[in-house]
Amino acid sequence: MNKEKIVLFEKKQECCGCTACAAVCPAQAVTMQPDEEGFLYPVINEEKCLHCRACIGVCPFKD
Repeated sequence: MNKEKIVLFEKKQECCGCTACAAVCPAQAVTMQPDEEGFLYPVINEEKCLHCRACIGVCPFKD
């Protein structure tokens, strides 16, 4: 299994805040946390992450 760090988005515009990534994570490694303006964005806890890439697969903005 690839242990490369999972990156859900490079820029905030690449995330719609739908929470699908957090909902699908089998390890509950993705949490939605507010930015300075109060919008929720996913944050991955690398210690919990299984590197299964389910979060990437469910994202409506990823190919």
